[in-house]
Amino acid sequence: MNDNSTQQGLAGHGAFFQDTNLSANEAEAATAWVRSHVDRRTMDLGERMDDIRDHMWELEKEGEIIVHRINPGHQAKVVKTLYGWDKKIPTNRLWHHKSCGQCGNIPGYPTSLMWFMNKLGIDYLDETDQTSCTAWNYHGSGIGNVESLAAVFLRNFHQAYVSGKQHGFENGYFYPLVHCGTSFGNYKEVRKYLIESAELREKVKKILGKLGRLVDGKIVIPEEVVHYSEWLHVMRQRIASELQTIDVSHIRVAVHPACHVYKMVPEDAIYDPEILGGNRVAVTTSVAMALGAQVIDYSTWYDCCGFGFRHIISEREFTRSFTMNRKIKVVKEEAKADVLITHDTGCVTTMDKNQWIGKAHDMNYSVPVIADVQLAALACGADPFKIVQLQWHASPCEDLVEKMGISWDKAKADFQEYLKQVEQGNVEYLYNPELAIDQHINMNAD
Repeated sequence: MNDNSTQQGLAGHGAFFQDTNLSANEAEAATAWVRSHVDRRTMDLGERMDDIRDHMWELEKEGEIIVHRINPGHQAKVVKTLYGWDKKIPTNRLWHHKSCGQCGNIPGYPTSLMWFMNKLGIDYLDETDQTSCTAWNYHGSGIGNVESLAAVFLRNFHQAYVSGKQHGFENGYFYPLVHCGTSFGNYKEVRKYLIESAELREKVKKILGKLGRLVDGKIVIPEEVVHYSEWLHVMRQRIASELQTIDVSHIRVAVHPACHVYKMVPEDAIYDPEILGGNRVAVTTSVAMALGAQVIDYSTWYDCCGFGFRHIISEREFTRSFTMNRKIKVVKEEAKADVLITHDTGCVTTMDKNQWIGKAHDMNYSVPVIADVQLAALACGADPFKIVQLQWHASPCEDLVEKMGISWDKAKADFQEYLKQVEQGNVEYLYNPELAIDQHINMNAD
């Protein structure tokens, strides 16, 4: 009896995983995307593609959908995208769409962001009624489908739309701010599918109806899908002028742009003529520049971090080899960077958590890998342990902190003392936990 389920295929993943036997040229073509250059110089901007938002407004006019609009209370800033289109970035009344990977592996990522909002007096809601975007399952396993992705997208953004009701506000009071680059890219693709496909809208409407996630019998689609790095980009000058306390002009910063932020739905990515000549995606680099750090270019700037979702599970050594050879080694040897900053959960995780494996191959390269918002928080006086939470990182951050003029040993000692206070019940909160709890409001309320 031939049972394929028990046979060993490529990397021990079953008979259905078999070597493709690609030629060298075919293998190069199949993997070229990880090094693809997406920027203003290489994209053909001559032929105008459709702006999906134009079709979205038509659907709303026809009574098909409700658009969660950005209103004056959201205090939006207008930026330009790759195609020169306007994009609104709300800065106030924000609903935090958190990241499973950040909360589980890099908690200083979201806490730094909320710390900034507290400092700047931003109105926001950090409630508990949110799910993962499920893009991890889709990209990592291939068993997801567009209906499930669309249903989760609409479920979460419906919650953002109605979330103000429990606090006495109208629908649409809070606007969703997506923390994770993977969620961000996934949601933008799903929004396009929903707007383009009446069949998909009809399928997910049935699902959402059973969940009580329709408003007046309609699905809710956001006017813009907004990433936290875009919020940080438009707030960078205010952060630098009002909050920065530490001079970082001697800090060499390398930037890794996340594929899911600017290569997926590239027409939606922010480009600014004041940032890298307007040729490369502006977010993150703009923050380092506003803080006064030295932004150092390097030859593999456009490369993927190596995460890749599926092969981080099935071919983990490929991920580790790629991130060490194409990113960490280059950033260390070529850029001589003090820190590598990025804006996606998977990128930080991959480049931060896998440097140790290089020692097994005499590749003793190490560089701190943190998010742009964490570097900004450090420059603005945030506690390295309580807020930025560098103790969760696998790459060594001590030298970076000391070079910024912050005593690592003192910060660590203060944190250990703080933990004793926590053990005694003296807990501090970034956000009022009572406000974070969903009150199970009537989801179909007007």
